Amino acid sequence: MNLSLSMAAFALAASISPGPVNVVALASGARHGLRASLWHVAGATLGFCLLLVLVGLGVHELLLSWPLLAVALHWGGVAFLLYMAWKLARDAGQLDDTHPHRAPSAWHGAAMQWLNPKAWLAAVAGVGTYTGGEQSLLWLFTWIYGPICFISVACWAWAGSVIRQYLLDSRYIRRLNWGLAVLLIASAMYLAI
Repeated sequence: MNLSLSMAAFALAASISPGPVNVVALASGARHGLRASLWHVAGATLGFCLLLVLVGLGVHELLLSWPLLAVALHWGGVAFLLYMAWKLARDAGQLDDTHPHRAPSAWHGAAMQWLNPKAWLAAVAGVGTYTGGEQSLLWLFTWIYGPICFISVACWAWAGSVIRQYLLDSRYIRRLNWGLAVLLIASAMYLAI
């Protein structure tokens, strides 16, 4: 298999599989629609690409050298997942209420990637597997990964926008939000153990 094709397959598998960023994209798509959710998608993509490059340039070694920083990042990620679950669980489920909530921002999407253990694992595994310390391969991997990540997360936001039409009753949105909140809590608990 061609190296670029192998990189693309890895990027697709890592980006489209369920995870905290994709759960938030789905919830955002259901609540705010695809267009408003694309800021979250773009931020998540840029945040991950920056993480990928910095891991390739040695940030992972820094975390190995400073274990307290790695622990803080780990527990910050757990806390952030629990915060996102809390926000989803508290949502009233009104699509057109008089106090509309804002869709997750690009900064929010980028921060989620940096606090997302799945993103760190994908970055470390991808860099270790495909770059061999060569910066030219790191840049190639990042250029391949970026569009695939964007499309993958956007698919989750699109899926949310598709199911939105079935969620006109706030009870259904609350059920979806509770289900997604449970998934985020389960992710956080898995990381906490």
